[in-house]
Amino acid sequence: MTDLALEKPRSQWADVWSQFKTHKGALVGLVVFASLIFFVSIGPLIWTKDPTFINPDAATMIKTRNKPPSLEFPLGTDQLGRDMLARMMKGGQVSIAVGLVAMTISILLGTLVGVMAGYFKRLDGPLMRLTDLFLALPLLPLLLVMVLLFRDPLAAAFGPEGGTFLLIVSAIGVTSWMQAARVVRGEVLALKEREFVLAARSIGTPSRRMILRHILPNVVSPIMVAATLGIANAIITESALSFLGLGFPPDFPTWGRLLFDGAEYIQNYPQRVFWPGVAISLTVLSVNYIGDGLRDALDPRIRGR
Repeated sequence: MTDLALEKPRSQWADVWSQFKTHKGALVGLVVFASLIFFVSIGPLIWTKDPTFINPDAATMIKTRNKPPSLEFPLGTDQLGRDMLARMMKGGQVSIAVGLVAMTISILLGTLVGVMAGYFKRLDGPLMRLTDLFLALPLLPLLLVMVLLFRDPLAAAFGPEGGTFLLIVSAIGVTSWMQAARVVRGEVLALKEREFVLAARSIGTPSRRMILRHILPNVVSPIMVAATLGIANAIITESALSFLGLGFPPDFPTWGRLLFDGAEYIQNYPQRVFWPGVAISLTVLSVNYIGDGLRDALDPRIRGR
């Protein structure tokens, strides 16, 4: 009987985390993104000022508008005297929520199309031609047309804020699934020739079970990387629409809307565009670094080094 205890094998996710920790940029990005999430979710519970409050006294409003940062207003005020710190928190909630929901829609669509095209040969041609068609469409003009066509009906059905949110996330999700579909299709085509898939097919495993049990678990890596990059793309797209004045209503702040409102004051009050610009940049950079770290950590050829 030996005294040497067998070491418990580490799980795959422990190996992934171990590799992820070696990517310094990804760790910094994770800390920054977690800090932004904390800022927009926990911050309003600490800083309880109303982001939409406008002082009814005209004289007081004039005195408090476009104020520089101070103890009373740490990030200053806007042209109507509203607290910029509270508006940054509220705008961050909307912008990050748009990024997460739109990313989920695009990843679900991209994964569905990619798996169907890669696994079923008869669907490969039509689905890839559909993907090429969407890739050929100019993204921003298509989004503008969708917003102009459906904004009013959705606002009447779900309210100005709910209708606009539903429209923005649906429009971004429906127009940004193509890259994920191509990546997933390539992975599925490679997996179809692997020994374990051929063995499962030889014993009569149905297609639905083959996809759910053998194909999808092995394409998690590119899906997760595409998801992190999709968050950044969705936030940038929403910011561009809001900056063009075609996003959320003026009294419903997002980081892109704050940039749009502060653009005409940039020469006299540059802090009006500095804070939302920094928030968007930090969010996009941190998410991109997280995606870069996940790509390295989920690649078994790198993880074993």
